[in-house]
Amino acid sequence: MRTNRSSQERGSRRAWVALALFAAAGCRSATPAPPPPQAESVKPGINERFLSDDLDVDNYVGIFEGESREIAVEHAAIAKTLELQPGMDVADIGAGTGLFLEDLAGAVGDTGKLYAVDISPGFIEHLRERTSAAGLSNVELVLCTERSAELAPRSVDVAFVCDTYHHFEYPAETLYSLFRAVRPNGRLVVVDFERIPGVTSDWLMEHVRADKQTFRAEIEASGFVFEDEIEVEGLAENYVLRFRRPR
Repeated sequence: MRTNRSSQERGSRRAWVALALFAAAGCRSATPAPPPPQAESVKPGINERFLSDDLDVDNYVGIFEGESREIAVEHAAIAKTLELQPGMDVADIGAGTGLFLEDLAGAVGDTGKLYAVDISPGFIEHLRERTSAAGLSNVELVLCTERSAELAPRSVDVAFVCDTYHHFEYPAETLYSLFRAVRPNGRLVVVDFERIPGVTSDWLMEHVRADKQTFRAEIEASGFVFEDEIEVEGLAENYVLRFRRPR
């Protein structure tokens, strides 16, 4: 009897080990492997001015939040496309001067959290002052790098990238960091400029490195699944794409 019980126990242990390995393999297959480091930036120097020690933040407040910018005019409608609920955690990637600060922090409420992420120390300091002045206790500031959003794995329900995807110098690496940060079944919402020859302004054609289809393909290659393109009344220069991280 001892021999039979021992055999049964060994068989049971082997079954549990096999099941654990199978489950682990399934989890690994749902997360793409880290991409190889990109040797060169896809848009060298595009963020250089934001890294300056003498960044004129007030000037950028006027540029980013002025009435001539359709994103600023339609910020509330854009924020609604994220479908945020109280208690959710959301990351604003490239939060800049804080155009969406109150919209997003208000939507997730006191039980949720907004990660305001930016590559610019000057903007981070401005966001710190703006957050304090507005009395927002559910905002965490994150200084990112050119290769990573610097968010913890599975820390957010929604990652929001508004007019900053074209500022990703190493998109494959940054997207990998976002895929890791978004929880399973969570979303990535990207707003960026249309780039249509003969329609888009010369300045935007030069500033934005690729069109909507190229950006969508890059994001899908990182593991996100395209859901839909959302129409926002008032947007003509910009589009809104929504993706989901699969389980």
